[in-house]
Amino acid sequence: MSPELQLNDLQGNTVFGYRFPHARFLFARVDRAESGQRFLRSIVEDVTTSARWESGPGRSGTPVSTLNVAINYPGLVALEVPARSLASFPGEYQQGMKARASLNHDTGCSDPTRWDEVWRSGAVHLLLSIYGRDPGAIEERTTRIERAVDASGGVALVGRQDAGKLVIEGAYTEREHFGYRDGIGNPDIAGTGIAGRPGRGKLAADGSWRPLAAGEFLLGQPDEADETPVAPVPVQLARNGTFLVYRKLHQNVASFRRYLAEQGRLYPGGPDLLAAKFLGRWQDGTPLERSPDRTDPALVADPNRNNDFHYAVDPEGVRCPLSAHIRRGNPRDADGFGGTITNRHRIIRRGISYGSWIPEDQPGDDDGEHGILFIVLNASIVRQFEFVQQQWMNYGNDFLQGNDRDLLVGTHRPQDKMVIQGDPARPDARKRPFLCTGLPQFVETRGGDYFFVPGINALRHIATGTVETH
Repeated sequence: MSPELQLNDLQGNTVFGYRFPHARFLFARVDRAESGQRFLRSIVEDVTTSARWESGPGRSGTPVSTLNVAINYPGLVALEVPARSLASFPGEYQQGMKARASLNHDTGCSDPTRWDEVWRSGAVHLLLSIYGRDPGAIEERTTRIERAVDASGGVALVGRQDAGKLVIEGAYTEREHFGYRDGIGNPDIAGTGIAGRPGRGKLAADGSWRPLAAGEFLLGQPDEADETPVAPVPVQLARNGTFLVYRKLHQNVASFRRYLAEQGRLYPGGPDLLAAKFLGRWQDGTPLERSPDRTDPALVADPNRNNDFHYAVDPEGVRCPLSAHIRRGNPRDADGFGGTITNRHRIIRRGISYGSWIPEDQPGDDDGEHGILFIVLNASIVRQFEFVQQQWMNYGNDFLQGNDRDLLVGTHRPQDKMVIQGDPARPDARKRPFLCTGLPQFVETRGGDYFFVPGINALRHIATGTVETH
C-alpha cells in the first residue's frame, strides 16, 4: 500500500498536470540574498500546491491562474542557502544544463553559443511559472509578481517566455507544431489518491498496470528500487521536492513538412502513415500498436485504451518501428525484463507549445519563433532526463538501431537514418522495410537549465533563511 502524498506541500503541476491554455514563464535574477528572501516571502503563500481543486460550497474550485517557483543552483547560492546543503545537491544540478551541453548532444545548431541571450548570459536564478485560463489572468498574475519584484529591492526580471495551446481553426488543441497530438502518455504515480489508467504506469507480472513509485519523481519517497532517491540535506529541504528540466526547443516546421512530403511520396503507406511511423502514433494520437493501419478517434478518446499497449508482442517493430519516438521515450517491456529497467528512466513531461500555428496548407518556415517548452520533472536528472536524452534519443543500441538517433529530436549527422521495419508475413509493397536518410535537423535547443522545485515548507525555509544543516 503506497503512502498518500502530502499534496498540500507539493507544488502544483507535478503529480497532476495543469490544463490551462495559456502560460508565461518569468526569469528572475537575485542580486542580494536578503532581497531574494524577501521576494520569496512575499509570494510563497500564493504558490499553487498539488491539492486537488474541487467545486462546491466552501471549496475553492479551479483558480483562474497559478504560480510555481523553481530555483537553479546559482539561485540557491545567491539566496545564501548554507554551504553544506549546497554541496549535497547532485553534481549535474550544480553544473547546470549549459555546462553539460556536449553530454546532452546540444551541439551544432543547438550549441549554447546559439541559445537565447537570457540563457547564454547565466542571468537566470528563479523560474516563475504562470498558467492561466485566459490572457487577462496571465497579465494580472504577472503584475502581482512585478510588484513583488519591485518591492524586494534586489531582484530583477531578466526575461519572459509566453506559451500556450495552439489555436487551430479558432479552437484550442492538444497538437504541437509538427501536427501531432501531445501530452498523452505521462505516468501514473502512487499515492495521489487517483486510480491509475492502463498503460500509464508500470506493467505488472499479471499483465495489469500499476502506478510508478512516487520516489521516481519526488524526493523523500521510496522509488522503484524501494530506496529513497539521493537528495539534499537537511531532510526538510528535500522533502516533497523534485528537479525540473526546462528546455526551449525550436521546431523547424518547414523542414519537417518538406521532408515528410518528399519521403511520403516514396513510402507505400503515404505521408500520413509515415508520420505515424516517425512518432509511434498517428497524428491524432491513435497508437500504432493498437491500430497500425488507420486512425481510430474512439480509441484516442478513451483514456483506458489509448495507452494500454506494450512492445514485447511486437519485437521486430512490425506495428510500431523499433526507433519510433514514443518507443524510444518509453520502451515499456521491450527491454525483455518486464519493463523494470524502463521504470527507472521514466519522466513526467509538462511541455507546452510557444508561437503560432502555421496552417497545414502552407509550407511553414524554420525561422519563426515556434516550438515546445519541454519541461521534465524527475527525482534524478542524470538517471532520468539525461539518460533518456543521451542513450535513447541520441543513441540507438538499446533499440537494435546501432548509432542511429531519434528522427524527431535527435541531433543528426549526415550518416543518420531511420529504419521502418517491414512485415515478413505480408511482403506487399505497403509492408516492405523503408529507409529514411538525409535527415534534416528538426528540433534545435534554444536554452534552458536545471532547477530545483522545493516543497512549500522548504520554500518557506529558503525564504526565511532558516534552512538547517544539522
